[in-house]
Amino acid sequence: MKTSLCLPLTIIFIFLCTVVEGEIGKHSFISIKKTWIDAQSYCRLYYTDLSFVSSQSDQKMVVQAAGGKDPTGWIGLNRDPDNTTAWMWSGGGIITYRNWDSGQPNNANGNQFYVCLVSNRKWNDAAPGTSFPFYCININVVNMKMAWEEALEHCRKNQSDLPSLLSETELLQAQNAVQKAHISDPVWIGLRYLSDHWLWVKGDPLVYENWPQGDQDHQCPIKKRCGALTTNKGWENRDCQDKLAFICI
Repeated sequence: MKTSLCLPLTIIFIFLCTVVEGEIGKHSFISIKKTWIDAQSYCRLYYTDLSFVSSQSDQKMVVQAAGGKDPTGWIGLNRDPDNTTAWMWSGGGIITYRNWDSGQPNNANGNQFYVCLVSNRKWNDAAPGTSFPFYCININVVNMKMAWEEALEHCRKNQSDLPSLLSETELLQAQNAVQKAHISDPVWIGLRYLSDHWLWVKGDPLVYENWPQGDQDHQCPIKKRCGALTTNKGWENRDCQDKLAFICI
């Protein structure tokens, strides 16, 4: 884990935030108070989106972004507008990890549509008009075209690694970041075919897959042995010598 101090500047505010590396991006704790909707707009303007939490390790990284202060703040979880008993993340994807406080979510007064971390590091639902600090995630898309091995070397030299995409939420957020970077071609991710199977170069388990439906080209590739993320379909296998942009975490 790496932390750094940053000084984002808006027209109105100058404030401190702590940055902590997450699973596929960097989480920042923004200390100014906003409603969930305004916090979402802010994160999408200056970062990628409100932070999401897909695992216990994600949860720890988000909390660490508060820098030891009271961690109370909005995260990207909100009620599905088409099914108010279900929850979804701001950038897309359903909830797969839960960290609710005792008795939560309780939807008090029938209008608690959004979720915040509270002081005990658990989740509570809250009403739209409530203002809290908030957490943003930023996913770094490198708009330089390199072969897969070159991209991996660049990431490990300058940032950390090519990313593992371990859930639908992580895939959708990565796609959002690529689209925000105005890149329409696929980008390299940390997926590689070695020893007769696909794996993540970071060593993460391949618990989630998103190959195109009916695709068989990836099942026993002869030449296309490196994985890329498309902007609208999921993964595709490519020749490792193709020159593509890439994501570094």
